[in-house]
Amino acid sequence: MTQAIDWKSLGFEYIKTPYRFLAKWKDGKWNEGELTEDNVLHISEASAALHYGQQCFEGLKAYGRKDGGINLFRADENSKRLNKSAERLRMPEVPEELFLKAVTSVVQANREFVPPYGTGATLYIRPLLIGVGDTIGVKPAPEFIFTVFCMPVGPYFKGGLTPTNFIVSDYDRAAPKGTGAAKVGGNYAASMLPGEEAHKHNFSDCIYLDPETHTKIEEVGSANFFGITKDNEFITPKSPSILPSITKYSLLYLAEHTLGMKAIEGDVYINELDHFVEAGACGTAAVISPIGAIQTKDEFHVFYSETEVGPVTKALYDELTGIQYGDRPAPAGWIFDVPVEK
Repeated sequence: MTQAIDWKSLGFEYIKTPYRFLAKWKDGKWNEGELTEDNVLHISEASAALHYGQQCFEGLKAYGRKDGGINLFRADENSKRLNKSAERLRMPEVPEELFLKAVTSVVQANREFVPPYGTGATLYIRPLLIGVGDTIGVKPAPEFIFTVFCMPVGPYFKGGLTPTNFIVSDYDRAAPKGTGAAKVGGNYAASMLPGEEAHKHNFSDCIYLDPETHTKIEEVGSANFFGITKDNEFITPKSPSILPSITKYSLLYLAEHTLGMKAIEGDVYINELDHFVEAGACGTAAVISPIGAIQTKDEFHVFYSETEVGPVTKALYDELTGIQYGDRPAPAGWIFDVPVEK
Protein backbone atom coordinates (compact mmCIF):
# COMPACT_ATOMS: atom_id res chain seq x y z
CA MET A 1 0.00 0.00 0.00
CA THR A 2 2.76 2.45 0.90
CA GLN A 3 4.19 1.97 -2.59
CA ALA A 4 1.20 3.95 -3.89
CA ILE A 5 1.62 6.91 -1.55
CA ASP A 6 2.91 10.08 -3.18
CA TRP A 7 4.62 11.44 -0.09
CA LYS A 8 5.19 14.92 -1.50
CA SER A 9 1.53 15.37 -2.47
CA LEU A 10 -0.02 14.42 0.87
CA GLY A 11 -2.54 16.78 2.42
CA PHE A 12 -3.78 16.80 6.00
CA GLU A 13 -6.31 13.99 5.65
CA TYR A 14 -7.20 10.75 7.43
CA ILE A 15 -5.51 7.63 6.11
CA LYS A 16 -6.19 4.31 7.77
CA THR A 17 -2.95 2.71 8.90
CA PRO A 18 -2.75 -0.92 10.08
CA TYR A 19 -2.32 -0.51 13.84
CA ARG A 20 -3.52 1.63 16.73
CA PHE A 21 -3.17 1.34 20.53
CA LEU A 22 -6.12 0.96 22.90
CA ALA A 23 -6.22 0.99 26.71
CA LYS A 24 -9.23 0.99 29.04
CA TRP A 25 -9.81 2.53 32.47
CA LYS A 26 -12.28 0.78 34.76
CA ASP A 27 -12.67 0.39 38.52
CA GLY A 28 -10.06 3.05 39.15
CA LYS A 29 -7.19 1.75 37.04
CA TRP A 30 -5.85 1.39 33.49
CA ASN A 31 -5.22 -1.98 31.89
CA GLU A 32 -1.97 -2.56 30.02
CA GLY A 33 -3.46 -1.73 26.65
CA GLU A 34 -2.63 -3.34 23.34
CA LEU A 35 -2.21 -2.79 19.62
CA THR A 36 -5.27 -3.52 17.51
CA GLU A 37 -6.12 -3.47 13.81
CA ASP A 38 -9.70 -2.35 14.50
CA ASN A 39 -10.14 1.36 13.72
CA VAL A 40 -13.72 1.43 15.07
CA LEU A 41 -14.37 2.35 18.71
CA HIS A 42 -17.13 0.23 20.25
CA ILE A 43 -18.79 2.33 22.94
CA SER A 44 -22.10 2.71 24.73
CA GLU A 45 -24.70 4.98 23.17
CA ALA A 46 -24.87 6.66 26.59
CA SER A 47 -21.15 7.55 26.67
CA ALA A 48 -20.39 10.93 28.25
CA ALA A 49 -18.01 11.72 25.36
CA LEU A 50 -20.96 11.71 22.95
CA HIS A 51 -23.47 13.66 25.05
CA TYR A 52 -21.45 15.98 27.26
CA GLY A 53 -18.13 16.32 25.46
CA GLN A 54 -16.06 14.54 28.09
CA GLN A 55 -13.09 13.97 25.84
CA CYS A 56 -9.71 15.48 25.05
CA PHE A 57 -6.94 14.77 22.59
CA GLU A 58 -3.39 15.55 21.52
CA GLY A 59 -1.41 15.85 18.31
CA LEU A 60 2.27 15.13 17.74
CA LYS A 61 4.46 13.91 14.92
CA ALA A 62 7.11 11.35 14.09
CA TYR A 63 9.89 12.48 11.74
CA GLY A 64 11.93 10.26 9.43
CA ARG A 65 15.64 11.05 9.82
CA LYS A 66 18.31 11.04 7.13
CA ASP A 67 19.94 7.97 8.72
CA GLY A 68 16.67 6.00 8.58
CA GLY A 69 15.80 6.51 12.25
CA ILE A 70 12.66 8.12 13.63
CA ASN A 71 12.31 11.11 15.96
CA LEU A 72 9.47 12.15 18.24
CA PHE A 73 9.46 15.81 19.25
CA ARG A 74 8.83 16.68 22.92
CA ALA A 75 6.35 13.84 23.40
CA ASP A 76 6.55 14.19 27.19
CA GLU A 77 5.05 17.67 26.86
CA ASN A 78 2.09 16.21 24.97
CA SER A 79 1.61 13.76 27.82
CA LYS A 80 1.59 16.57 30.37
CA ARG A 81 -0.85 18.66 28.34
CA LEU A 82 -3.22 15.73 27.85
CA ASN A 83 -3.35 15.27 31.60
CA LYS A 84 -4.03 18.96 32.20
CA SER A 85 -6.95 18.72 29.79
CA ALA A 86 -8.11 15.54 31.50
CA GLU A 87 -8.00 17.20 34.91
CA ARG A 88 -10.15 20.09 33.64
CA LEU A 89 -12.79 17.63 32.42
CA ARG A 90 -12.63 15.26 35.41
CA MET A 91 -10.99 12.40 33.56
CA PRO A 92 -8.31 10.03 34.89
CA GLU A 93 -4.67 10.82 34.29
CA VAL A 94 -2.92 8.78 31.62
CA PRO A 95 0.47 7.90 33.16
CA GLU A 96 3.37 9.27 31.09
CA GLU A 97 4.81 5.75 30.84
CA LEU A 98 1.55 4.49 29.27
CA PHE A 99 1.33 7.52 26.97
CA LEU A 100 4.88 7.10 25.65
CA LYS A 101 4.46 3.33 25.33
CA ALA A 102 1.30 3.83 23.27
CA VAL A 103 2.82 6.47 20.99
CA THR A 104 6.07 4.57 20.47
CA SER A 105 4.39 1.23 19.79
CA VAL A 106 2.03 2.80 17.23
CA VAL A 107 4.94 4.41 15.38
CA GLN A 108 6.92 1.16 15.42
CA ALA A 109 3.94 -0.92 14.26
CA ASN A 110 3.23 1.49 11.39
CA ARG A 111 6.90 2.00 10.49
CA GLU A 112 6.26 1.74 6.74
CA PHE A 113 3.94 4.75 6.91
CA VAL A 114 6.57 7.10 8.34
CA PRO A 115 7.33 9.36 5.35
CA PRO A 116 10.93 9.18 4.13
CA TYR A 117 13.35 11.96 5.01
CA GLY A 118 13.31 14.78 2.49
CA THR A 119 9.69 14.41 1.40
CA GLY A 120 8.41 17.16 3.73
CA ALA A 121 5.75 14.79 5.07
CA THR A 122 5.46 13.44 8.61
CA LEU A 123 3.59 10.78 10.57
CA TYR A 124 0.83 12.58 12.50
CA ILE A 125 -0.08 10.90 15.80
CA ARG A 126 -3.44 11.43 17.51
CA PRO A 127 -3.82 10.38 21.18
CA LEU A 128 -7.48 10.47 22.27
CA LEU A 129 -9.08 10.13 25.72
CA ILE A 130 -12.87 9.67 25.97
CA GLY A 131 -15.46 9.03 28.65
CA VAL A 132 -17.52 5.91 27.94
CA GLY A 133 -19.92 3.54 29.66
CA ASP A 134 -23.59 3.72 30.59
CA THR A 135 -24.45 7.07 32.15
CA ILE A 136 -27.04 9.64 31.19
CA GLY A 137 -26.61 12.27 33.90
CA VAL A 138 -24.17 15.17 33.68
CA LYS A 139 -21.31 13.61 35.62
CA PRO A 140 -17.96 11.96 34.91
CA ALA A 141 -18.12 8.72 32.96
CA PRO A 142 -17.67 5.41 34.79
CA GLU A 143 -15.14 4.15 32.23
CA PHE A 144 -12.60 5.66 29.83
CA ILE A 145 -10.77 4.72 26.65
CA PHE A 146 -7.31 5.97 25.73
CA THR A 147 -6.38 5.31 22.13
CA VAL A 148 -3.59 6.41 19.79
CA PHE A 149 -3.68 6.22 16.00
CA CYS A 150 -1.55 7.72 13.24
CA MET A 151 -1.37 8.60 9.55
CA PRO A 152 1.12 10.21 7.15
CA VAL A 153 0.32 13.86 6.42
CA GLY A 154 1.54 16.83 4.43
CA PRO A 155 1.12 20.55 5.30
CA TYR A 156 -1.93 21.59 7.35
CA PHE A 157 -2.35 24.80 5.38
CA LYS A 158 -2.14 24.41 1.60
CA GLY A 159 1.16 25.55 0.20
CA GLY A 160 3.22 24.77 3.31
CA LEU A 161 5.70 27.57 4.07
CA THR A 162 3.83 30.08 1.92
CA PRO A 163 2.15 33.22 3.32
CA THR A 164 -1.63 33.09 3.52
CA ASN A 165 -4.19 35.61 4.74
CA PHE A 166 -6.52 35.54 7.74
CA ILE A 167 -9.59 37.47 8.85
CA VAL A 168 -10.59 38.62 12.32
CA SER A 169 -13.70 36.80 13.49
CA ASP A 170 -16.65 38.22 15.40
CA TYR A 171 -17.04 34.86 17.10
CA ASP A 172 -15.30 33.85 20.31
CA ARG A 173 -13.15 30.72 20.35
CA ALA A 174 -13.41 30.27 24.13
CA ALA A 175 -14.89 31.89 27.22
CA PRO A 176 -13.01 33.61 30.07
CA LYS A 177 -12.26 30.90 32.66
CA GLY A 178 -13.66 28.31 30.24
CA THR A 179 -11.88 25.43 28.49
CA GLY A 180 -9.76 27.46 26.07
CA ALA A 181 -6.50 26.23 27.61
CA ALA A 182 -7.59 22.58 27.33
CA LYS A 183 -7.35 20.60 24.10
CA VAL A 184 -10.98 19.50 24.05
CA GLY A 185 -13.26 18.83 21.10
CA GLY A 186 -15.86 21.44 22.05
CA ASN A 187 -13.41 24.26 21.37
CA TYR A 188 -12.90 22.99 17.83
CA ALA A 189 -16.59 22.30 17.15
CA ALA A 190 -17.33 25.94 17.95
CA SER A 191 -14.69 27.05 15.45
CA MET A 192 -16.15 25.26 12.44
CA LEU A 193 -18.75 27.89 11.52
CA PRO A 194 -16.38 30.90 11.69
CA GLY A 195 -13.75 28.84 9.89
CA GLU A 196 -16.14 28.06 7.05
CA GLU A 197 -17.11 31.72 6.78
CA ALA A 198 -13.43 32.66 6.51
CA HIS A 199 -12.91 30.10 3.74
CA LYS A 200 -15.91 31.45 1.82
CA HIS A 201 -14.15 34.83 1.70
CA ASN A 202 -10.89 33.20 0.54
CA PHE A 203 -9.04 33.40 3.86
CA SER A 204 -7.11 30.48 5.35
CA ASP A 205 -8.88 30.80 8.70
CA CYS A 206 -9.95 33.19 11.46
CA ILE A 207 -8.11 35.34 13.92
CA TYR A 208 -9.84 35.03 17.30
CA LEU A 209 -9.70 37.95 19.73
CA ASP A 210 -9.79 37.71 23.50
CA PRO A 211 -13.37 36.93 24.58
CA GLU A 212 -13.46 39.54 27.33
CA THR A 213 -12.47 42.76 25.52
CA HIS A 214 -12.15 41.79 21.82
CA THR A 215 -9.02 43.94 21.60
CA LYS A 216 -6.20 41.35 21.71
CA ILE A 217 -5.23 38.50 19.39
CA GLU A 218 -5.53 35.08 20.98
CA GLU A 219 -5.39 32.33 18.34
CA VAL A 220 -5.21 31.82 14.59
CA GLY A 221 -7.80 29.16 13.80
CA SER A 222 -6.49 26.11 15.67
CA ALA A 223 -2.94 27.50 15.90
CA ASN A 224 -1.08 30.05 18.01
CA PHE A 225 -0.04 33.50 16.76
CA PHE A 226 3.42 35.07 16.79
CA GLY A 227 4.79 38.33 15.49
CA ILE A 228 8.27 39.74 14.84
CA THR A 229 8.70 43.43 15.68
CA LYS A 230 10.86 46.06 14.04
CA ASP A 231 13.12 45.81 17.10
CA ASN A 232 13.75 42.08 16.48
CA GLU A 233 11.43 40.89 19.24
CA PHE A 234 9.49 37.62 19.07
CA ILE A 235 6.06 38.20 20.63
CA THR A 236 3.24 35.73 21.16
CA PRO A 237 -0.06 36.25 23.03
CA LYS A 238 -0.52 35.28 26.65
CA SER A 239 -3.96 34.45 27.99
CA PRO A 240 -5.57 31.83 30.26
CA SER A 241 -7.93 30.91 27.40
CA ILE A 242 -5.19 30.09 24.85
CA LEU A 243 -4.10 26.50 24.27
CA PRO A 244 -0.47 26.23 25.52
CA SER A 245 1.18 25.25 22.24
CA ILE A 246 4.28 23.09 22.53
CA THR A 247 5.46 24.50 19.20
CA LYS A 248 4.97 28.05 20.46
CA TYR A 249 7.03 27.51 23.59
CA SER A 250 9.70 25.81 21.52
CA LEU A 251 9.84 28.86 19.23
CA LEU A 252 10.03 31.21 22.21
CA TYR A 253 13.09 29.27 23.38
CA LEU A 254 14.72 29.14 19.94
CA ALA A 255 14.08 32.83 19.25
CA GLU A 256 15.93 33.77 22.43
CA HIS A 257 18.66 31.13 22.68
CA THR A 258 19.43 30.48 19.02
CA LEU A 259 18.50 33.67 17.18
CA GLY A 260 19.39 36.03 20.07
CA MET A 261 16.03 37.77 20.00
CA LYS A 262 14.02 39.13 22.89
CA ALA A 263 11.24 36.57 23.39
CA ILE A 264 8.02 37.88 24.92
CA GLU A 265 4.74 36.26 25.89
CA GLY A 266 2.30 39.13 26.35
CA ASP A 267 -0.60 41.15 24.96
CA VAL A 268 -0.91 41.55 21.18
CA TYR A 269 -3.43 44.28 20.42
CA ILE A 270 -5.31 44.05 17.14
CA ASN A 271 -5.03 47.82 16.60
CA GLU A 272 -1.22 47.65 16.86
CA LEU A 273 -0.43 45.34 13.94
CA ASP A 274 1.93 47.94 12.48
CA HIS A 275 4.39 47.04 15.26
CA PHE A 276 5.10 43.77 13.43
CA VAL A 277 7.18 43.29 10.30
CA GLU A 278 6.46 39.54 10.17
CA ALA A 279 3.75 37.31 11.61
CA GLY A 280 2.84 33.64 11.62
CA ALA A 281 0.70 30.85 12.98
CA CYS A 282 2.33 27.92 14.74
CA GLY A 283 1.35 24.52 16.07
CA THR A 284 2.03 20.81 15.69
CA ALA A 285 -0.12 20.50 12.57
CA ALA A 286 0.70 23.92 11.10
CA VAL A 287 4.38 23.87 12.19
CA ILE A 288 4.90 27.51 11.07
CA SER A 289 2.52 29.09 8.59
CA PRO A 290 3.54 32.63 7.60
CA ILE A 291 0.74 35.20 7.77
CA GLY A 292 0.77 37.44 4.71
CA ALA A 293 -2.00 39.73 5.89
CA ILE A 294 -4.85 40.12 8.38
CA GLN A 295 -8.24 41.56 7.48
CA THR A 296 -9.81 43.53 10.32
CA LYS A 297 -13.05 45.49 10.14
CA ASP A 298 -11.14 48.63 9.21
CA GLU A 299 -8.11 47.54 7.21
CA PHE A 300 -6.24 44.86 5.29
CA HIS A 301 -2.87 44.81 7.03
CA VAL A 302 0.05 43.25 5.12
CA PHE A 303 3.10 42.14 7.09
CA TYR A 304 6.35 41.20 5.32
CA SER A 305 4.76 40.04 2.07
CA GLU A 306 1.73 38.20 0.74
CA THR A 307 3.96 36.00 -1.40
CA GLU A 308 7.36 35.70 0.31
CA VAL A 309 8.38 34.37 3.70
CA GLY A 310 10.09 36.82 6.05
CA PRO A 311 13.73 36.11 6.98
CA VAL A 312 13.12 35.62 10.72
CA THR A 313 10.13 33.36 10.16
CA LYS A 314 12.22 31.31 7.71
CA ALA A 315 15.13 31.11 10.17
CA LEU A 316 12.81 29.89 12.94
CA TYR A 317 11.22 27.34 10.62
CA ASP A 318 14.60 26.02 9.51
CA GLU A 319 15.82 25.74 13.09
CA LEU A 320 12.69 24.03 14.40
CA THR A 321 12.34 21.54 11.55
CA GLY A 322 16.09 20.95 11.56
CA ILE A 323 15.81 19.83 15.18
CA GLN A 324 12.71 17.72 14.52
CA TYR A 325 14.31 15.86 11.62
CA GLY A 326 17.60 15.41 13.46
CA ASP A 327 19.66 17.73 11.25
CA ARG A 328 20.43 20.28 13.97
CA PRO A 329 21.34 19.85 17.65
CA ALA A 330 18.36 19.85 19.98
CA PRO A 331 18.03 21.24 23.49
CA ALA A 332 18.23 18.50 26.12
CA GLY A 333 15.14 16.31 26.30
CA TRP A 334 13.43 17.60 23.17
CA ILE A 335 13.99 14.57 20.95
CA PHE A 336 12.83 10.98 21.59
CA ASP A 337 14.53 8.38 19.41
CA VAL A 338 12.08 5.63 18.39
CA PRO A 339 13.84 2.23 18.33
CA VAL A 340 13.27 0.61 14.94
CA GLU A 341 14.64 -2.43 13.15
CA LYS A 342 16.86 -1.46 10.23
